[in-house]
Amino acid sequence: MPVAEPRAYHPYFSGVAVAFFAALPRRQQRKVLDRAHELAADPFLVPDDQSQDADQRMVSPLLTEGFIFDYWVDHAVRKVMITDIEKAG
Repeated sequence: MPVAEPRAYHPYFSGVAVAFFAALPRRQQRKVLDRAHELAADPFLVPDDQSQDADQRMVSPLLTEGFIFDYWVDHAVRKVMITDIEKAG
């Protein structure tokens, strides 16, 4: 009997992250989406830093290709919640 593959994690975006995304040119939007899917594909990435949000979740920053993603992971529902995105530098 074949072993079932575990369900994949998926990226989700807060309203703040969506507003930032919507203001980007299409090429940068594609880059942000690609990085978000890569982050969701590796949700056990060990962050360099963490802080707690107002709901006591551990939020981690990730610097990648000129963008900083703030995110938290809910392993129970396989969700990577991207709470904020900004341009680095």
